[in-house]
Amino acid sequence: MVSSIWLYTAFIALTGIERLVEVRVSNRNAAWSFSQGGVERGKGHYPFMVVLHTGFLIGAVAETWLLEPQFSTPWGWIWLAIAVLCQGLRWWCINTLGQRWNTRVILVPNLPRIQEGPYRFLSHPNYVIVALEGLALPLIHNAYWTAGIFTLLNAGLMWVRIRCEEAALQELCAVNQTEAQ
Repeated sequence: MVSSIWLYTAFIALTGIERLVEVRVSNRNAAWSFSQGGVERGKGHYPFMVVLHTGFLIGAVAETWLLEPQFSTPWGWIWLAIAVLCQGLRWWCINTLGQRWNTRVILVPNLPRIQEGPYRFLSHPNYVIVALEGLALPLIHNAYWTAGIFTLLNAGLMWVRIRCEEAALQELCAVNQTEAQ
């Protein structure tokens, strides 16, 4: 019989493949944004974000293999359901933003702020999803260290990232208002 650690590793590997699809979509959309006159902001924190999110997936698998925590029911199944739900919600965000979605902060002149889909309810729904997923993915197999460390580091990153995005959105609104006059 296949052990739960192998199944968990396969699930995290599939999550990693999904992230590579996101990177491809992000790169395509970033190229579109730049072709529309987009200007990137917040480049300094971006490498940390890439390392953190890559390390998160590796850490979840490594902790499970090294410390061998047991899969516990029903919590493991609940966290798995939450993780899968997070994927659906993430793609709702991506689809709502369309070509404007990417993993960078790029200002594209003359585009209004999106206030549809999940953005009707929250300014930054994807970050809520990332925070929830930061708990759910490792806790599927009781990788408490990974969940805790990622959550703390991600909180600091989100503090920087959301401030950067809000400043960029305010700058974009000011530019759009000036050009409209």
